[in-house]
Amino acid sequence: MERTSPGARAAFALNAALAWAGVILVLVLSALCQFTGGPEPLPNLYGHHPAGLAGALSRVADTLSYFTTWSNIVVAVALTLLAAQPHVDTGWRRVLRLDSLLMITVTAIVYAVLLSPLDPRIGWSKLTNPWQHIVVPAVTVVVWLIWGPRRWITGRTVLGAMLIPLLWVAWMLARGEVVDAYPYGFVDVISLGYGPVFTTIGAILLFGLAVAAFYWGVERVLIAVAQRRPMASAGP
Repeated sequence: MERTSPGARAAFALNAALAWAGVILVLVLSALCQFTGGPEPLPNLYGHHPAGLAGALSRVADTLSYFTTWSNIVVAVALTLLAAQPHVDTGWRRVLRLDSLLMITVTAIVYAVLLSPLDPRIGWSKLTNPWQHIVVPAVTVVVWLIWGPRRWITGRTVLGAMLIPLLWVAWMLARGEVVDAYPYGFVDVISLGYGPVFTTIGAILLFGLAVAAFYWGVERVLIAVAQRRPMASAGP
């Protein structure tokens, strides 16, 4: 790994703090049943949410069924590791870093295109939705563009970055089978059936591969530009 530039660790730490703060806030608000007025929460194993703290665990499980929550957690973990040990370069950390970009970018795009037009933004969601779908994605991409780290993306890393999204799909569908509810309408097996849902999921995963490949290409360009700068400054 190349030497960490000045300010990189501070940027990684800020990025991680924003992601952790959003995740913790959403989980706490879910446990305390503070998200009201919006879409109905997913039912728990008994088909309803008990009032108060009795239903806290089921509401938290609902929140952990959302891809948004997974993507923000991945950003939080990946950037925490970079802030703590920026020089440690391993295969799984490369995959996790790319996943932080891939998943948070998909979160932002899906929210902007599919979910935001239907988002009532009532109560706490006026803060948490823009925080997790706009602020954290924007900061994550900007931090990567400026501080990297570079030379971490390869074809193998791109393929490896599909593992966590596939784990989310498995968790979301398995839990949906148990509680008869799904976090998003486009993966609602009860209404749509498995055929259309798997078609949609396949399209999203292919889109995710395209996003990962896009970041790979951008990294190649950034590396090439950085290599030309010393030669240009050296002069004839």
